[in-house]
Amino acid sequence: MPAPSTPTLDVDWTACQAHGLCAELLPDHVTLDEWGYPLFEKGPVPRAALKRAKRAAADCPVLALKLGSR
Repeated sequence: MPAPSTPTLDVDWTACQAHGLCAELLPDHVTLDEWGYPLFEKGPVPRAALKRAKRAAADCPVLALKLGSR
């Protein structure tokens, strides 16, 4: 049986325009650098934040944020 996947956040850096919505929706997992681009907490998205992570990915104005798995 395969191991369960671990949810992670990924950014398409060519699409990201530093709107900062991801940091507003996931303040415990995402901070912004001095130019407004996201910096992510290392490791998987905590289970308690998974619903907010899905919303952040769906609400990204340029769809640069993706919720994937590893």
